[in-house]
Amino acid sequence: MGEDLIKITLIGKALARTGLEFIYKGELPECEGCRMHKVCNNLEPKKRYKIVALRGQNVHSCNVHHEGVCAVEVIESPVNALIDAKKAILNSEITFEQVCTEHACDNYDLCFPEGIIENKRYLISKINDETEIICVKGRTLKKVELTPSTRQII
Repeated sequence: MGEDLIKITLIGKALARTGLEFIYKGELPECEGCRMHKVCNNLEPKKRYKIVALRGQNVHSCNVHHEGVCAVEVIESPVNALIDAKKAILNSEITFEQVCTEHACDNYDLCFPEGIIENKRYLISKINDETEIICVKGRTLKKVELTPSTRQII
């Protein structure tokens, strides 16, 4: 794991444990004016993160977390998703986009997984199941694990 992929942020003391995964939802109004504001809110909204290490024992007061916050190291976490089977090629990069409007479909949560940002680039790091799924719209899909692409496009 490259050091450049690790970010240091603050999280509620009660939540601070290695392996915890969470989706950063964004800044809260209670954060305004706090001296820790920039460190707490240095992640990208809607992305899924995983705590990989705790940083020290210091606990800082917080307007949101009544036990305070402490420093942790996080990385962007892989997310399971369904994509077009033709694009499901291990170690390839895709721009994640879905066009389905079937909100009542059993697969909706995997077609629009929390933690994925539409039109961002992702690496297909794992094909979870060789079985193809035929969705209600007749599309052939595969379940894959997507990790954020670190390749920079110039």
